[in-house]
Amino acid sequence: MKSDVTSRKFPANLEEWEAIIAEAPGEDRPPTPEEEAAWSRGVVVKNGGCAAVSAALKEKRRQRGTQKAPVKVSTTLRLPPEVLAYFKATGPGWQTRIGEALKEWIKAHPQA
Repeated sequence: MKSDVTSRKFPANLEEWEAIIAEAPGEDRPPTPEEEAAWSRGVVVKNGGCAAVSAALKEKRRQRGTQKAPVKVSTTLRLPPEVLAYFKATGPGWQTRIGEALKEWIKAHPQA
């Protein structure tokens, strides 16, 4: 699904902010529906400036929703180099494929 967030970079300095403000609708022109829709996705930061808003946007991107699938466990596993090379050579998703191979081994070798 394509994001509806704009790909335009955040203004980096005061001159860029002033140019955007100068283009913004004022009392002489009401905002367009597209502008109102874009504003509804905005971020508001109290007592902040450009740096505070930029930090808030970065923090907003880092938020993660609840897990829909069971949570995986992070661990350190030492593997022979040839095993690791084999799975990495198969491309992205190699860790998942190692997990699937281990699950198949568990099914083939049930505990007594």
